[in-house]
Amino acid sequence: MSRLKVEDYLEQGMYGPKEIKPGERREFLGTLRERVIVVLKKPQVFELNVYPEIEEMMKQFPLSNLLLNGQMDYQYLGKYIKLANRHNIPYKIVLNKDHNSELGLVLAEKNAINKEEIYIEKKKQFNQVKKKNSVKAFIKQLVRKFIKKR
Repeated sequence: MSRLKVEDYLEQGMYGPKEIKPGERREFLGTLRERVIVVLKKPQVFELNVYPEIEEMMKQFPLSNLLLNGQMDYQYLGKYIKLANRHNIPYKIVLNKDHNSELGLVLAEKNAINKEEIYIEKKKQFNQVKKKNSVKAFIKQLVRKFIKKR
């Protein structure tokens, strides 16, 4: 064995196998950016409803894997686990104590697909319209009660 191979062997024994792009793997919950189909940030996973785009991508990529951020409570991840089970998509809860990724969910392929757009825009517009309508409805209800009392 050459000196370089012995040092590599010793390093691997002490620190584990060398990893390609470790920072990228930490950010994308253990996978590489080139394999990612779609991601959700943590606040999106916290939302009550499942993003329909995730289910659509599970249908389009039936051999994908779902990676979930293990630093989030199961109550938020459960709805996506059920969705993955419904579509026979394997899932893994990834816990990295050294790095807290801003991502809550990553749907990825086993091989590189180099998908350009992987982020889903947060449902801000729908929620803002809904809030506006609920505020309007609340005001109308107050006005009606006030008028009835007179």
